[in-house]
Amino acid sequence: MREYLLVLFVTAAVTYLLTGPVRKFAIVAGAMPAVRERDVHREPTPRLGGLAMFGGLLAGLLVASQLTNLGHLFIQTADVRALLSGAGIMWILGVLDDKWGVDALVKLGGQMIAGGVMVWQGVTVISFPVPGVGTVSVSPTLGMIISVTLVVVMVNAVNFIDGLDGLAAGMVCIAATAFFLYSYRLWYGYGINDAAPAVLFSAVLIGMCLGFLPHNLHPARIFMGDSGSMMLGLMLAVAAISITGRVDPDLITDRTGSQTSTVHALVPIYIPLLLPLTVIALPLADLLLAVVRRTWAGKSPFAADKQHLHHRLLEVGHSHSRAVLIMYFWAMVIAFGTVAFSIPATGRAVVLSIAGLCLVGIVVLLMPRFRPHAPRAVQAFVPPRYRKAPAAEAEVELPAMAELSADDKELLGRIGSGATAVGSHGERRS
Repeated sequence: MREYLLVLFVTAAVTYLLTGPVRKFAIVAGAMPAVRERDVHREPTPRLGGLAMFGGLLAGLLVASQLTNLGHLFIQTADVRALLSGAGIMWILGVLDDKWGVDALVKLGGQMIAGGVMVWQGVTVISFPVPGVGTVSVSPTLGMIISVTLVVVMVNAVNFIDGLDGLAAGMVCIAATAFFLYSYRLWYGYGINDAAPAVLFSAVLIGMCLGFLPHNLHPARIFMGDSGSMMLGLMLAVAAISITGRVDPDLITDRTGSQTSTVHALVPIYIPLLLPLTVIALPLADLLLAVVRRTWAGKSPFAADKQHLHHRLLEVGHSHSRAVLIMYFWAMVIAFGTVAFSIPATGRAVVLSIAGLCLVGIVVLLMPRFRPHAPRAVQAFVPPRYRKAPAAEAEVELPAMAELSADDKELLGRIGSGATAVGSHGERRS
C-alpha cells in the first residue's frame, strides 16, 4: 500500500505544480477558444490542462518503475507500455483538438486507433470470470471488439461530463478510488497478483485528478480540455481491461469457502468490465440520453447541445457549485455502495445505508437555502468562495418592488429562495 500511496502523491504533486506553467503556456499559445452558446462559463478560459496531467502520469509511472514491488510490473507485463502508447495517442489527439479543433469523426477514429494499439500490445479482454463455471474464453476478434468499444464508450462518457468546473476530474477521481479499493482487495485480500496493474493505474489516475482539481474548481482557472478528458476515460478503461480474464472465481471460492460468498465478492464486477461502467453510471446515462435525444431530433449524435444532466441542474435553479456537488454525491453513492456490497456479511445493512444516504442527500442538497461551504474550522485555509459569508455581508439592499419589472421580480423571488444577487451571476462565470 505504501508504494501505491507514494505513486499517488507524486503524481498529484507533479500535476499540481505543472498546471500553473501549463496555464500560462496555453494563454501564450492561444488555446483559449471563444465562449460557445452551449458553454456555461462566460469568459475565455485556457485549455490544455491535459498537458499537466500527462506530465503527472509520466512522473507517477517513473517513480513506480524504481520501486521494489511495483518495478516488477514493468518487466512481467506489457500493460504499462500499452497504457503509455494509448494515452500518448489520445493525448496528442486532444491537444490538437484543444488548439485547432478536430472533427468529431476524426476524434472517433483516433480513439479507435488508441484502443487498437493497446489491444495489439496485449491489453484486451480474453475471458469472463463466472462463479461456479470458471473463466469463459472469448475469441481474439470478439475480445478486440469489446476492448475497443469499452475504450470509446469510456472516453466519450468522461468527455460528455466535462461541462462544469471540476465535474469531470471529481467524477473520475471518485470512480478511480472505487476501482482502486476493489482491485487492491483482489490483490491483497485474495492474493491475486494479476490485479496489481489495475491498482497502479487507479492510483495514478487518482493522483492526476487530485493534482488538477485545485486549479479546476469553480471558478476554474484552466480547463483540462479533450487532452485531459479523453486520457482520463482511456485510463479508466485500461484499468478495467487489464484485470479482465485474470480473476479466477475459483481462487476466490477457495478463500471464501463457498460459491455464494464468491458471488458477493464479485458483485461489483460480476463481469469485470462492468465496474467502471457502474461507478460512472451518471455520465454513461448522460451519454445514452444525448445520443437518443439528438437522433430523435434528426441531428448527429456528435452534435453538441446544452441539455446534459449538469445543464439541467443549472436550469432548475441550482448554483454551479451545488450542481457539481449533486453529481459528486450520486457518483459516490453508486460507486462506493457497489464496492461495499461486495464485502461479505454486509448485505442488507449496506443496502439500507445507501438508501439512507440517498434520502439525506436529496433532502439536504435540494433545500432552498442550502449553500455548500467549508466547515468553520478550516475556512482560513480555503479560498474565499468556499467560506460562509457573514450575515451582514449577505444582506443586499433591494429596490422598491413597485419600480421593478416582471423579470426583476422573478429574479428577486429566486434570491429570496436561497440565491444572492451577486452569487447567482458569479456562479456562471469561470
